Amino acid sequence: MALAVMATVLISCLAGVACVIAQVRCADAAREAARLTARGDSDGATAAVAALAPDGASLELAASGDLVVATVAARPVGGLLPGVTVRASAAAAREPES
Repeated sequence: MALAVMATVLISCLAGVACVIAQVRCADAAREAARLTARGDSDGATAAVAALAPDGASLELAASGDLVVATVAARPVGGLLPGVTVRASAAAAREPES
């Protein structure tokens, strides 16, 4: 019985670590996407999300006045928590056109 409990705790810990890693990767990707979009490089933002976020992540861009908001959503790697989706958003001030 104790072995089953220890295995369950270990799996839960691994699932939690996978969620934290996915959250950090989504936050990094959202920050880069917001910064690149604010500079006028939407293609670069898409490439940054593909490179930094977990596989299958989605990017949503929104403009609010002088701010660009990027939201990246993904499922944690490993599939231990199939119903969980992590999200991160970042905002950047739009740079003036030259």
